[in-house]
Amino acid sequence: MAKRYAVLGGGGSFGIHTSKYLLEQPDTERVLGIGRAAPKPEPFTLNVGKGDKRYSYHAYHVTHELDLLMELLDREKPNIVVCYAAQGEGAASWKNWWRYFETNAMGLARLAETLSKRDYLERFIQIGTSELYGSVETATPEDAPIRSSSPYSASKAAFDLCLIAVHQNLGFPMNVIRPSNAYCPGQLLHRVIPKAVVFGLTGRKVPLHGGGKAEKSYIHARDVARAVYLVAERAPLGAVYNVGPPEPISIRRLLETVAKVMNLPFEDLVEVTGERLGQDSRYWLDSSAIKRDVGWEPQISLEEGIQDMVDWAEKYLDDLKDWPTDFTMRA
Repeated sequence: MAKRYAVLGGGGSFGIHTSKYLLEQPDTERVLGIGRAAPKPEPFTLNVGKGDKRYSYHAYHVTHELDLLMELLDREKPNIVVCYAAQGEGAASWKNWWRYFETNAMGLARLAETLSKRDYLERFIQIGTSELYGSVETATPEDAPIRSSSPYSASKAAFDLCLIAVHQNLGFPMNVIRPSNAYCPGQLLHRVIPKAVVFGLTGRKVPLHGGGKAEKSYIHARDVARAVYLVAERAPLGAVYNVGPPEPISIRRLLETVAKVMNLPFEDLVEVTGERLGQDSRYWLDSSAIKRDVGWEPQISLEEGIQDMVDWAEKYLDDLKDWPTDFTMRA
């Protein structure tokens, strides 16, 4: 059966890779990319959907332009809404905490309640975060206690809990996917992997906070996109899924891998700096539930994914070399 998708947060790199993956599937009839701003330049949009009549991009803010967004959705009637829309960057959430709840909890709750009145909606897939489990010692299943350690992760957890409640009590057709740290071509340069690759190509050094002891789990956005598609196709409604690799990796080892792929001495790529506020020591997901239910597991190795990033950065280096590398808060 042909499917019509709306990808909220569709102007960000993960939304773009999800739109790309969905457009490659034979049963996709329509993909709406919806973001809060006009499309970014080609190095970040990757020309996804260009020339494909099944795709269109629309700039509406999910919090401040819900009426206009719903006019679009009511015209297009997507069966499946995939929600990447969020105020992101946990490390920045120690300032202006309320902005994270304004979008990630209140704004999305308003959206979901409005969508609950639309009979065309078959499934709402929320893209959550692994950060809500806090720092862990072992691989964490979906029913582990929530131990948010930043306003960002607390705001994301609030909407997850809301969705679970309205599914159980009102039948709202939802799933939650909690991915580990994703990366991909087109990602903005305040993230560690694209920053490291671009810095490596331009002779600059990446700050290695606290010596890089913190461990995180990294996954290519295409693997996340495939999880979205499989959940949309096969998952029981109401299920929450972790999506991550089998093992975490320290930030130091991650940057050592970047240096190795780029044939650079490690000491030429990094400089050790102080630890970040609220840094969790390890993110590690147990992703056995999504493998059991829909057959998903990651396919792209870290080395393959980093090489993909290097190829992208080399192609667009003239544009990327002067691109800002600090996170900028926006409404």
